Amino acid sequence: MASRLWLARTEGLRPAGRRPLCLLLADRPMPVALREVSGAGAWIETSARLACGMPVQLRHPQAGTISGEVVGHDKEGLRLAFDRSESAVAFALAAITADMSRAAG
Repeated sequence: MASRLWLARTEGLRPAGRRPLCLLLADRPMPVALREVSGAGAWIETSARLACGMPVQLRHPQAGTISGEVVGHDKEGLRLAFDRSESAVAFALAAITADMSRAAG
């Protein structure tokens, strides 16, 4: 698990914006911003470019950790696919709820 010190040293890798900061666990831990999430997958803002088909984990500070795989990328980020299980839907709902609670506070 990446430490806060490591995240502080990687300030240049942090995505801009108000989106929740998550950690993408692949060949190395990378801070990313969650832009969209559902039980089917997520779109994350990052400058990292990982190969399609690469298995990853997405760690959200309130929703926990979910496994997925990279299914696409564009100039702003990566698209991840989840297995559409009940736990994937629960992860998405927890992430959405956390973002809504943060926006209201």
